[in-house]
Amino acid sequence: MQVPSLSLHAQGLRCSRLVVGVWRLAEWQMTSEDLLDFLHTCLDLGITTIDHADIYGDYTCEGLFGEALQKEPGLRDRLQLISKCGIKLVSSNRSQHQIKHYDTSRAHILTSVNNSLQQLHTDYLDLLLLHRPDPLMDADETAEALMSLIQSGKVRYVGVSNFTPSQYDLLASRLSVPLVTNQIEISVLHLDPFLDGTLDQCQRLRIAPMAWSPLGGGALFQRSEAQAQRIYTSLTKVGQELGGLREDQVALAWLLTHPANIVPILGTGNLDRIQAAVGAIDVKLTREQWFRIWSASTGTDVP
Repeated sequence: MQVPSLSLHAQGLRCSRLVVGVWRLAEWQMTSEDLLDFLHTCLDLGITTIDHADIYGDYTCEGLFGEALQKEPGLRDRLQLISKCGIKLVSSNRSQHQIKHYDTSRAHILTSVNNSLQQLHTDYLDLLLLHRPDPLMDADETAEALMSLIQSGKVRYVGVSNFTPSQYDLLASRLSVPLVTNQIEISVLHLDPFLDGTLDQCQRLRIAPMAWSPLGGGALFQRSEAQAQRIYTSLTKVGQELGGLREDQVALAWLLTHPANIVPILGTGNLDRIQAAVGAIDVKLTREQWFRIWSASTGTDVP
């Protein structure tokens, strides 16, 4: 089985239906050769899209990935590289930062992208996302920075992450190109985007949202909270009904069922888990199965 691709927007990036997120790359303890083997296996499975951010691994993950890519530069054309900017961490790798804060100024966006390109050993990003909403964002200034990056060829497409619909609309109103996605936290444990207008907006604009932490960051399987225990029990039962699927596969299939075309980001370097995720691609949940999982999450029947 291979992962299909889809367009995030009619005028936007075509990416794989599942994305590998490398925010824990520094913890995976992979050599460059290990990482290249990992990427080749992902490509064989049809997973071509890699999600980065400048801050991942305390500003180290892009460099680790770039070191591997430098050993096999021909791999770049087979990948879609996403990165994010706009968060400033207090870090020994950024000694000038005195407090964690957000920065969507023109100067910071341009500096961040140039540094990401250098670290990743590439001439362009397929997609740049603003990592978090910035209460001091000057929409005109931010939009001008994004447009200049597109016009220079350093960035092909732009989007946002963790934006509310109104924040999305504000920035979109200043751009002459579409924002092609909103990368949001969404899972069977985190239902807010279903209720706050985020997924409604995605369907209205026909953009595919990207889901970070699509399995609840592991909390679903620790089952230390009542909600996680209820959901896990429901996932197990649905998995049995579907022929013995794993709970993580059912949780991903639950997201993939939604008509907004949610794109889960898999934050693991474990190939067994990635291969299991690929097995969720063609799983079809009935409407009743979907709502049983929903009710397990909320703890009550729908009104």
